[in-house]
Amino acid sequence: MATVYRAEQMPLGREVAIKVLHQHLARDAEMTERFRREAEAAAKLVHPFICPMLDFGQAGDVVYIVMPFLGGGSLADRVQKERVVAPVFMAAAAAQVAVALDHAHRRGVVHRDVKPDNILFDDDGNAFITDFGIATARFHARLTASGRAMGTPHYMSPEQAMGKLVDGRSDLYALGVVMYEALVGFPPFDGADAFSVGYKHVHEKPVDLNDVDSRLPEGLVEVVMRCLSKSADDRYARGDLLADALLAYLGKSDDAIAARRAAGLARRPAPSGRA
Repeated sequence: MATVYRAEQMPLGREVAIKVLHQHLARDAEMTERFRREAEAAAKLVHPFICPMLDFGQAGDVVYIVMPFLGGGSLADRVQKERVVAPVFMAAAAAQVAVALDHAHRRGVVHRDVKPDNILFDDDGNAFITDFGIATARFHARLTASGRAMGTPHYMSPEQAMGKLVDGRSDLYALGVVMYEALVGFPPFDGADAFSVGYKHVHEKPVDLNDVDSRLPEGLVEVVMRCLSKSADDRYARGDLLADALLAYLGKSDDAIAARRAAGLARRPAPSGRA
């Protein structure tokens, strides 16, 4: 959809990332509007673990978004390099993403494309959710016709794969897929094409993580598998509840003190009088 450039913002001397919509897409009114909506949705969401939006603009057929540069790469980079991610690290990162998603959901924004490429890290290892390009928001009119599935097939919830209207629990399913893949090196469902992957999300039960790798901690396995429930009613109702479950797992791990502290920062109660 776009090319991302690493740049320096003058005269502040600040490193930024500039996301430029491909020119052939910039001539498509719907794609340009979707790009603008990405910027608008992200700009309305001010949260420690949502990648902030610094600017949006258009010069002729060049349409761009400016964001902070995050030097820790993406979760996709980490999985590709390490094949599997340490459970403690994944639980802490997922807790940060879960509270960020909860913040978005409470403001009427459903991401719809939670995947390893869209989870970025800063130099301290904190996780940020980014790329609200296909998010649906209550303050936006619909761009997508009903019955058309939007998203990345491997991370779609069953209801999303069927083209149904989704809520925040769909994002939590996707985050469960992300955790599953990071812990064992592959997603719960794969196939020859998007249709076959979507079919499995709807109709097949994922292999239990304990059956894939019996060394994985039971507490974390239970959290991930609940996220992958076919029925949205059987998943965590809110991102904050998922984060609490992940923090509970971290609280029982002797080697997770730093990770628990980092993840727990986002779960501190807001000061009196603030949402």
